[in-house]
Amino acid sequence: MLKKSSKLIAALVRFGSNANRGLAESDVSLTCLNISAWACVTSCSISAIEAVCCGKPVFCDKKSFASQKKVVYRVKNWSAYDQALVQRGSLTVWLSEEALDSWGYAGPTQRGAQFVYADLAIETALTFRKLFRLPLRQTEGFVQSLLGMMGLPLNAPDHTTLSRRQKGLAVNLPVHPSDRPRHLMVDSTGLKLYGEGEWKTRQHGWTKRRTWRKLHLGIDADTGEVVAQTLTQAATDDASQVKPMLVQTPGEVARLYGDGAYDRWKVHYPLAYPPEQDTSIESVIPPRHDAQLRQAKRRYRHIEARNQRVQAIGRKGRKRWKRDSGYHRRSLAETGVFRFKIILGPKLQARSWEGQQVEARIGCSILNRMIHLGKLEAYKVEVNC
Repeated sequence: MLKKSSKLIAALVRFGSNANRGLAESDVSLTCLNISAWACVTSCSISAIEAVCCGKPVFCDKKSFASQKKVVYRVKNWSAYDQALVQRGSLTVWLSEEALDSWGYAGPTQRGAQFVYADLAIETALTFRKLFRLPLRQTEGFVQSLLGMMGLPLNAPDHTTLSRRQKGLAVNLPVHPSDRPRHLMVDSTGLKLYGEGEWKTRQHGWTKRRTWRKLHLGIDADTGEVVAQTLTQAATDDASQVKPMLVQTPGEVARLYGDGAYDRWKVHYPLAYPPEQDTSIESVIPPRHDAQLRQAKRRYRHIEARNQRVQAIGRKGRKRWKRDSGYHRRSLAETGVFRFKIILGPKLQARSWEGQQVEARIGCSILNRMIHLGKLEAYKVEVNC
């Protein structure tokens, strides 16, 4: 490669009167470096690049490109996945027979008393609200018309009941059990609560009414399900939510993937000494660029694990460490964040803090139920460029 670069620079100097006439010496050297790098990447011959410098037409060598391959992914269950996408819009998927059987509607026991509904009925109505992004009053009308079209003698909870019951509702995430330890991907994103839009903020600046909430997600790498979730204030750091998400995760966790924001000792310690399991959790978290080895009087698992990562990066480089450790799988967490915002929207509708917690959890439950309907499966192939 060095011989090719030196020959190319000599060729450019030789043809400089034709190709780079009128350029400064620094511009010519910069041009030499750029074309040299291009020659090394494209594997073109020196004679071809010399011809380009002289303005002559050149045809690429097919043999040089025949050996280059690229990786593509092809879908192998397209018909099943297409049917799963269709079922996402079916009302029968979101209004189950179990919910109708346990609707739990009961009339008032005394004059002026409120109607009583089961928690599953409230959760079903709030699921329709989150899925179709409806206000509370439209949610009441939507559920009432749906029950009427089905010919069921049931009443829908009114909007005040939905608003009140949402604050104390307990929502369980539908997660398939796993017979092996999970690989957990963690990431966070911001959900807008209220305030001006992006354009007005850029034009006129930030205002105090522009408020956000931070949603922290823990996603199973094998299934794509959201197995853990927390909602915090915008100023809360990501590292403080790792331990609560480990407690929420069903079963054991083998590895945890996170970006540089999770390189904190408050993360490394619960991974080395998990609260719900006996074996330690391997962390795939890149240390910061100026990370140093930490000395300790005793041997601690969380200190030794981080020191080993720092030494490995210093020995073989950050790029190769990411490739060898499988750090690229962390992008699955960003995919989960993208799915949440695209399908359910980037905003929260509830105004109370308790209601926002329940709304975010219902959104994660919706994503898991969509995955249970059908998931895209692909296989990797290599094709010629």
